[in-house]
Amino acid sequence: MNRSHVLSAALGILLFVQGCSPTQPQAIIDEAPQTEESAPVVSTETSTPLSTPTPVLATEVPPTLQAAPTVRVTAIDGNLYIRRGPGTEYDRIGLLKRGESADVIGQDVLSNWVQINIPNTEITGWVSLLTPFSQIDGNLSVIPSFTFKEWPEPAYIKNCTEHDMLIGPNEIYLYSLWTNSKYLNEEQFDPGVYEVYDLFVSGEPLVQTIDLQEGETFYITLNGLGVEHNCP
Repeated sequence: MNRSHVLSAALGILLFVQGCSPTQPQAIIDEAPQTEESAPVVSTETSTPLSTPTPVLATEVPPTLQAAPTVRVTAIDGNLYIRRGPGTEYDRIGLLKRGESADVIGQDVLSNWVQINIPNTEITGWVSLLTPFSQIDGNLSVIPSFTFKEWPEPAYIKNCTEHDMLIGPNEIYLYSLWTNSKYLNEEQFDPGVYEVYDLFVSGEPLVQTIDLQEGETFYITLNGLGVEHNCP
């Protein structure tokens, strides 16, 4: 067999062997075609960073304030004068009417008088506990006490007529001017309202009504007959 025949035979065997070899499989790619409907969605949301919590500082809680106990005085069975100081020798500056009450804010250590807030005003005054017309509601011992240091100014009524006069409602007898040398025609009175009666005229008529103020001297110059007199 010549050389050309040998090469032809070898080539034929090689081709036969390759034709008998198994075919290699192709890789499968699982992708959908990109269209407008199936285009990938890009998120436009931006993440918000978490805020840093503000530290809470511990604060001191103030103690609960307790209101002072309320003590009130009420006018019962009559009206109560409210005076500038703790005593009848002080001026009247108001009136606590029957059934009316007021807050007690102080008391005098030397007398049975209490200091109050005069209703519907910003003024303080004093009322007596010595009268049956006053009633205390509450514990008076919790109310601070002090000594009122403003002394009252004395007030007087002087009779300048020749007739003896009776001063009511106290029924104080004032002699006529002729007894002036013995000071029997003048008397000290607490501030208040007084009535003057002429004892030398029949029926003892009312001559006049006096509203006496602290520090004042009132001169009676008119008698029951309507005669005027001058005070020396």
